[in-house]
Amino acid sequence: MPLKRDSLVIAGASSLLGAELKSRLEESRFAGWDFSLLDEETAAGLLTEAAGEPAIIQPVEEGSFARAKFVFFTGSEAFAERNLPAARESGATVIDLSGAALGIKGAQVWFALDGGAHGTGKDKTLFAIPSAPGLAAAKLLDTLGRIGLYRLVLVFFRPVSEANRPGIEELEAQTRELLSFQSVGQAVFDTQVAFNVLDDYGAASRENLRSVRARIRREAQAAARELNVVQPSIQVLHAPVFYGYTFSAIAEFNSKQSPKQSKDALIALCRKTGFTVDADNSSPLGNLSAAGDAAIHLALPEDDSAEPDTWWFWGAADNIRLPAVTAMQLAEKHLE
Repeated sequence: MPLKRDSLVIAGASSLLGAELKSRLEESRFAGWDFSLLDEETAAGLLTEAAGEPAIIQPVEEGSFARAKFVFFTGSEAFAERNLPAARESGATVIDLSGAALGIKGAQVWFALDGGAHGTGKDKTLFAIPSAPGLAAAKLLDTLGRIGLYRLVLVFFRPVSEANRPGIEELEAQTRELLSFQSVGQAVFDTQVAFNVLDDYGAASRENLRSVRARIRREAQAAARELNVVQPSIQVLHAPVFYGYTFSAIAEFNSKQSPKQSKDALIALCRKTGFTVDADNSSPLGNLSAAGDAAIHLALPEDDSAEPDTWWFWGAADNIRLPAVTAMQLAEKHLE
């Protein structure tokens, strides 16, 4: 008799992404399912809740994935790498949000884009959900690739919440210490992240911006291959903010492939493909504009006076909500 698969596993449940995904799933068609919350040994034993009931985060053990229909990895990449083989051997559909699956042959990178969710692949059992910057890059490529995109350059500004609660606590502590003229603690980033924009963290940091760039570039390259459009150039910098990625993009178009674009036409296209275009100039767009929203926000595009057929874009996305909702949407499609 085949094993009844009637549960969800969130592996990395103590992370901000794990908590957000659990919250989204509890408000979806998975609300009545059993939830199993797993994490690193250091997080095991933490008291939380699932489906309105008290729940304790457990360590990964033999049989942890046995009854799972879906396994979501929301913790560190190293944690996912250690436990992906057991999750896959269980027969569950594995949905990875950590970046670990990007390097596994046969994994399907999944983008929820206008006109169809690319990479749904119901015959697949291992999926990689891109980070918020990867999803933003994919949506820009999908949108602008329709009108003769020739080149796209993106600069993303990373918030400290990407390092989870320790990152948030360190920025908060450094801000307080600097304003009190005290020396700052650097346990997480090994450098001053408060009041500072950086192209990397300290050598002893738990975080590595070069690795972050590499992941986002892999995600964007997967989207470009899927959409058959130009590969974008990507940079990632640290921004001294708690939540929300912001990004600046410059797009060059080939006028031989597409007629010259007007601002109104670009705005209409971006809205059609699912962007939220903030047209209220009295309220500038920033990372807080996208807080708590699964949509990617754009300010009004600006043409570059120095180069014809070239436009600047400024945008923001919730770094926690966006990938969590994308993962939930993928799981829902596998129930259809």
